[in-house]
Amino acid sequence: MTNEQFIENEIYTLTDEEGKESEFQLIGKDVLDGETYVALFPLEDNEDGAYVILKMVEEEGESVFVSIEDDDEFEKVAAYFDEKLIPEVDYDESEEG
Repeated sequence: MTNEQFIENEIYTLTDEEGKESEFQLIGKDVLDGETYVALFPLEDNEDGAYVILKMVEEEGESVFVSIEDDDEFEKVAAYFDEKLIPEVDYDESEEG
């Protein structure tokens, strides 16, 4: 695992299976077990603050983002990005009294 990059300002327009385009901001990108993964934050309709994790693969000479189909692979990558992207809060330090 490498700590390649976190916090980018790149914006991607992705098209879903139904042809709907949505914009996402790149918030993390890293290589795990030889595969490149990205964490993308939806710029629209995201009241809960969730982000999307996709795998970057080469298709016909172009880099494309694809869903992670394997549950174990997804859980591993999600745990990695959660650890890197979501700051830990030390509740003991913030308690007064």
